[in-house]
Amino acid sequence: MKYIMALDQGTTSSRAIIFDKHSNIIASAQHSFTQYFPQSGWVEHDAKEIWASQIATLTEVLAKSNLNAKDIAAIGITNQRETTVVWDRATSQPISKAIVWQDRRTADYCNALKKDKAQFIKSKTGLMIDAYFSATKIKWILDNVPNARKKAEQGELCFGTIDSWLIYNLTKGKVHVTDQSNASRTMLYNIYTKEWDKELLGLFDIPYSMLPEVKSSSEVYGYSATRWVDCQIPLASIAGDQQAALFGQMCIQKGMLKSTYGTGCFLLMNTGDTPIESKNNLLTTIAWNINKATTYALEGGVFVGGAAIQWLRDGARMIRTAADINTLAATVEDNGGVYFVPALTGLGAPYWDQYARGSFYGISRGTTDGHIARAVLEGIAFQVYDIVKEMEKDLGSSCSEIRVDGGASASDYLMQIQSDIFNFNIIRPKIIETTALGVAYLAGLAVGYYENIEAIQQQWHIDKNFSPKLTQEKVQEMLYFWHKAVKNSLNWLQ
Repeated sequence: MKYIMALDQGTTSSRAIIFDKHSNIIASAQHSFTQYFPQSGWVEHDAKEIWASQIATLTEVLAKSNLNAKDIAAIGITNQRETTVVWDRATSQPISKAIVWQDRRTADYCNALKKDKAQFIKSKTGLMIDAYFSATKIKWILDNVPNARKKAEQGELCFGTIDSWLIYNLTKGKVHVTDQSNASRTMLYNIYTKEWDKELLGLFDIPYSMLPEVKSSSEVYGYSATRWVDCQIPLASIAGDQQAALFGQMCIQKGMLKSTYGTGCFLLMNTGDTPIESKNNLLTTIAWNINKATTYALEGGVFVGGAAIQWLRDGARMIRTAADINTLAATVEDNGGVYFVPALTGLGAPYWDQYARGSFYGISRGTTDGHIARAVLEGIAFQVYDIVKEMEKDLGSSCSEIRVDGGASASDYLMQIQSDIFNFNIIRPKIIETTALGVAYLAGLAVGYYENIEAIQQQWHIDKNFSPKLTQEKVQEMLYFWHKAVKNSLNWLQ
């Protein structure tokens, strides 16, 4: 019997999960790594530490499952998107810390670009100009690391998002690739012509030689070096974490929608083989490319989702574990008039305000820690609501359900709040590790482990269906105060 391994390289930890042919988890391993905050608004990772943590999970999960490399049919890789690594081609050493997707250091530059380049860039990439994406991060590294630009122009440097960095290391420098889903998040890739855009490279002054080759999301790119495992394993899929979750949720029909509740909350809607240019501040992106067929998606990102719960634990120290927020929120009947805008790193879709900041409104003498906890959970759910409403406008039709996944989706409390606000069903599958599952499916397709997508569809099963319980009068009142709170938090920093 053969198995599929997924390497899931996230924002706060690296994981490896082994699945059998029926989507059952055989074993998993997880290693956290350091988060660096050198200045206000800056977020960095050590790319070497990421690599060390990821290869450690690979060997650990094989040991836990009592399997050998020869038992693994293929490896799929999913990754935190936009996070930018630049390394020396000859030594494989990063020339700086990786700049994380959450990092805001290029916000002022992005604002200057918006004045006359917003439509130009959106018409090619489907993206809003924002510090979120890779292009301005690469430019910053080339402009600020000594000798970086000179070395880049001489062809001595490589750029990659985390998927590229992992594959480069897994193959001992033999393979420098990415896939369309990740390339479409760089603000350098033309999602219509499906190639790196030379006009955008010129705008950001980034040499073409730095870039990885763009492949499909499901094919064999190369093989793991025997330095890491005792026999070569095909590296057979790549997908950005959110696109991987969309596939893992089997949202393969146009109009299907998923929301991942991780560090951030990310909503993707499958729009089929045609890119829909958003008129409501959402992103048009590539979902995946399989057998030369590209599927597109609309996306809205909440920068701070589960990270708000982490802040309540580590910053405010109001809870000891993330799960404690549910117990604390259950001590009160409602939010007591308290609303929390989780703009701890600015607001993403549909507001796109890099200068908004987190804020509580409605605190009174009667406010308790339970009200604060409930407001934090509701703040996550309200952000998701705002994005879906804009998606419905772009698609021209209403949604009737959302498939959910990610760590925070395990909270029945949060999922019930989400259903109440939407007034439709929230569906949680039996396996909420859909990001890893998505690339496992894509890798399995590439090596013939799965015959076709129809065979995979039969693997997806519902764990729990959350239906609305609150009255619509109460929901409308809550939405009124939520939007009032958001309005007051915008442009907090000048």
